[in-house]
Amino acid sequence: MVLETIAKIIKVQLPAYLKRLPLPETIGGFARLTVSEWLRLLPLLGILALLGYLTIRPFLPKKKKQRDSLINLKIQKENPKVVNEIDIEDLNSANVCYCRCWRSKTFPVCDKSHLKHNELTGDNVGPLILKKKIL
Repeated sequence: MVLETIAKIIKVQLPAYLKRLPLPETIGGFARLTVSEWLRLLPLLGILALLGYLTIRPFLPKKKKQRDSLINLKIQKENPKVVNEIDIEDLNSANVCYCRCWRSKTFPVCDKSHLKHNELTGDNVGPLILKKKIL
């Protein structure tokens, strides 16, 4: 019963629908179509657009989910664990900001790369700020 209905749609109703469509013979003919003719073309154009999208979708670049990626992408990858140690007495200025997002081009010093990282991932990481105590 279901297959008979599908066969009837494909063999009878679809060709009848296509024959009634106002398809112009030239590209310029599309400009002369009325609103009601465009409305009759809409379902066919929607299906063609969907099929076109489904055809090219495997070739579109995949959007990488930053949320699931590694935090440290390239800093000292040869080490099993990256540790930076700095004595507070050795600070040259009153405030020093150190990177905690691993995106800084001047690692271990913060270059505010965490702002872009936070925007992309929804994270809230910020720098480690060391202040030299002035006596």
